[in-house]
Amino acid sequence: MSDLRDDQWFTEVFDSHGSAFSLKISEKLLDVQSPYQHLEVYATETYGNLMVLDGCVMLTDRDNFLYHEMIAHPALFTHQDPKRVVIIGGGDCGTLKEVLRHPGVEQVTQIDIDEEVTKASERFFPSLVESNNDPRAELLFADGVKWVDDAPDESIDVLIIDSTDPVGPAEGLFKTDFLKRCHRILKSGGVMVQQSESPLYHTGSIIRELRHDMLEAGFDSVATLPFPQPVYPSGWWSVTLAGKATDVNTFREQAAASHDLPLEYYSVEAHRGALALPPFMRKAFAAE
Repeated sequence: MSDLRDDQWFTEVFDSHGSAFSLKISEKLLDVQSPYQHLEVYATETYGNLMVLDGCVMLTDRDNFLYHEMIAHPALFTHQDPKRVVIIGGGDCGTLKEVLRHPGVEQVTQIDIDEEVTKASERFFPSLVESNNDPRAELLFADGVKWVDDAPDESIDVLIIDSTDPVGPAEGLFKTDFLKRCHRILKSGGVMVQQSESPLYHTGSIIRELRHDMLEAGFDSVATLPFPQPVYPSGWWSVTLAGKATDVNTFREQAAASHDLPLEYYSVEAHRGALALPPFMRKAFAAE
């Protein structure tokens, strides 16, 4: 058995839960310190290329489709007719690619503070950026919180918060005050979705607090959807949806069942299943 401490392995240690995840690497492809974070890209033996930000796994070639499909398609099939979509974060452009698969979407603006992430994606994850030149797409490299502050009232159908963990540049994206501003810029019937960490590790903390804060911010409904994500802590991840004058616990099932999008994980059955939370999560949210 190989020694995980040698230089053939990249290991992310999750100290607070006494766990770690490792991938066997063959080469370091990139090492950049941006003004915001430390960015690395490795070639791995079995997961393709690996992107790391501040020591945390962001994505791999092998399994990024799970996250990108689940942060995009449940929200888009929950909204009744999404036209105007905004992505805060998402600099690797995988979420942008998934949103642009929907022909009814007329405009997508992506705002990420760190251009180095997009540059790395262009070099080492070309499949994720293949829709960047779509005329419906606008890429901005700016502060997403400030962009939300400056956006007009009720101007957006779907708002996707594709952030890193709630530390560093992304910390402000999990705050109640920011959620209130998100509510302001969504149209009636609008849907917000935010990555919400591990159901196993964070149901009683980050996820429950986010759901509470979304309701406090004025949203009328919330729904947390778990899904597998092998390279993230615990191997299990989630997104949490919030609806403005709409119920995010229901979705356009006929449209989700009949689409011809070339997806690898999301389906009408996967969406239904994700809404059926396990008992320990239902218990944690029972007081809402």
